[in-house]
Amino acid sequence: MRLTKSTDIALRIAMRLAVLGDTADAPTTREVAGAVEVPYTHAAKVVSKLQHLGAVEARRGRGGGLTLTAAGRTGSLGRLVRQLEGVDDVVGCEDDPPCPLRGDCRLRGALRTAQEAFFAALDPLSVDDLVAAPTGPLLLSLTSHPPD
Repeated sequence: MRLTKSTDIALRIAMRLAVLGDTADAPTTREVAGAVEVPYTHAAKVVSKLQHLGAVEARRGRGGGLTLTAAGRTGSLGRLVRQLEGVDDVVGCEDDPPCPLRGDCRLRGALRTAQEAFFAALDPLSVDDLVAAPTGPLLLSLTSHPPD
């Protein structure tokens, strides 16, 4: 299974925010985008989705910035990835034209089972688990690049 680019960006942003913690100088979306080397426009869309899911808090204005919520920090990684990816079919059995095997095919069920096993493997993990050494120190060493 391959994650969407949006989910990849969301996880990188969450990890960056996790290592920064609750510092007085919360980073902006632009700063985080630069640090994880993604376009600002992509990061802004992802931050909005993470906000909607309750994983990130964004404050505007002076003293504003991004922080990872407790749910974003310690919640199930599997649940977060499910929410970001959705649980659609891995293959397009109902595409146009639909697959002629869709009525009696076992592949669709097998792929659903494999997809759920993928998510289940992530269930016991959290973003905090992902930023344990050696990843956390590496994330802290990243500096923001000039905005695009």
